[in-house]
Amino acid sequence: MLDQQTIDIIKSTVPVLEVHGQDITKTFYQTMFRNHPELLNIFNHANQRQGKQSAALANAVYAAAAHIDRLEEILPVVVQIAHKHRALGILPEHYPIVGQNLLAAIKTVLGDAATDEIIDAWGRAYGVIADAFIGVEQKMYEEAEHQPGGWEGFRPFVVERKVRESELITSFYLKPADSKAIASFEPGQYITVRVKPEGQEFTHLRHYSLSAAPNPDYYRITVKREDAAADKPAGAVSTYLHESVAEGSVLDISAPAGVFVLDQTKDTPVVLLSGGVGLTPMVSMLETLLKNSPEREVVYIHAARSGVYHAMRDHVAELTRQHANLKSYLVYESPEQDEVCDKTGYLDLAWLQQVTDPNSDFYFCGPVPFMRAVNEALKSWGIPAERTHFEFFGPADNL
Repeated sequence: MLDQQTIDIIKSTVPVLEVHGQDITKTFYQTMFRNHPELLNIFNHANQRQGKQSAALANAVYAAAAHIDRLEEILPVVVQIAHKHRALGILPEHYPIVGQNLLAAIKTVLGDAATDEIIDAWGRAYGVIADAFIGVEQKMYEEAEHQPGGWEGFRPFVVERKVRESELITSFYLKPADSKAIASFEPGQYITVRVKPEGQEFTHLRHYSLSAAPNPDYYRITVKREDAAADKPAGAVSTYLHESVAEGSVLDISAPAGVFVLDQTKDTPVVLLSGGVGLTPMVSMLETLLKNSPEREVVYIHAARSGVYHAMRDHVAELTRQHANLKSYLVYESPEQDEVCDKTGYLDLAWLQQVTDPNSDFYFCGPVPFMRAVNEALKSWGIPAERTHFEFFGPADNL
């Protein structure tokens, strides 16, 4: 527990963190990787280059400072981050390294304003926060290993099938190399893939949503190839999976994780909305709903640039034909000639109100602009926050 003086000092730094938070976290990552380059085997290099990771950490540090006297209020965020840490293999011995470099970054950025009193207070606060993470993650490690079909760390899986789904998206069907049982998962969760492309100095880890309903035989991930663009290089892992991984290749996988999951205890209508490759957790949820809750009304809406980039179109169309409780719709930004869709352009509130029930639970995933548009539409419609559920690919952003 923290004493009141420490709490008061931490809360007094909240306005400073609001202004300088991202400068502090950028400096933190630069310093930590310079002092401990081995940690580059864990962290996503692309997110570092694009500033996504430093922004996410800045938000987390700000939230911790603002809630330092009631940390239980940010427990859901702690659990979400802890799932990612467990999937990546973050261990208790990493926390002192992070703490040392974070305090050094605060001192570097704030200079004389970071008095010894402030640094000491943040040192004590970090210790409490780190202990909370370590405790939560330890339970997750134990559950991941000891669950039926579970395992510790990373486990080799064989690519049994590799299926091209669209111009940029490919599915990989993964079976355990030892042919033993695999852990089940909640629809919406992800697995973490670890690879070391030829010529790369460090290993790379990426979370990929599981894109099929839970089954005892295989995991399926559906991956978009991230090509180079003016503002970013090609995705190291997605390109490797598309170009270098073939049927018969072996990938190291950590056990399923994640808090964005389908609530299967309810009987309310469900609306699943996806943009681009955001369909991956949605298809897992869709298959599960149709299998386990045939009485539950389901609407599935997918948005894509055009049919050329639309993965699993035929699969969802076939599910729609087979199940009377499912209605599905397509929104294409710029359909190709002769392509049929239900709406051209972008999804909007007026159209959403025509095809969905406001008493539904809404799940959505996709590019951040898509998710912001959906979130704003649902808020404008008056859909309660407890019936809206969404997932970011990569570090958490703000909607």
